[in-house]
Amino acid sequence: MIIKEFKGKKPQMGKDVFVAENAALIGDVTVGDDCSIWYGAVLRGDVGSIVLGDRVNVQECAVLHSTTGVSTVKIGNDVTIGHNAIVHGAVIGDNVLVGMGAVVLDNAVVPSGTVIAAGAVILSNSVLEPGIYAGVPAKKVKDGSEAITKMIHDNAEEYVEYKKLY
Repeated sequence: MIIKEFKGKKPQMGKDVFVAENAALIGDVTVGDDCSIWYGAVLRGDVGSIVLGDRVNVQECAVLHSTTGVSTVKIGNDVTIGHNAIVHGAVIGDNVLVGMGAVVLDNAVVPSGTVIAAGAVILSNSVLEPGIYAGVPAKKVKDGSEAITKMIHDNAEEYVEYKKLY
């Protein structure tokens, strides 16, 4: 794993965190408890901070970054960032699933209980309502519900168990 200090800031880890051997955490990165950062993921806190809540899983080849002086990344609790997803300077609430290959751009706000479908693109400065979003650019295709929030939460809990195997 690459844990690299940048401009005097070094990534900080909570308790019981798994970081894969080829993941990279650089600069102003804070990782909460019971998180997992999987193979090839990059959390590049060189130009803006990245803060992950508890039980966040950042899956293979996902990238978290921001734009200098424009945005930071803030991710709530019980969040899944899918394989090859990009979160670029966005705010993500609790119990959110960002699907495989999805892109969430600068200053977008994704509320708790939301699914960003695989391949969807959330444009800069978008402020979403809870629900399921799909497409390019992403549009709301379904309202949020307790069932969706439970599914997202259960997925995050599964990754807490997966990391224990590593």
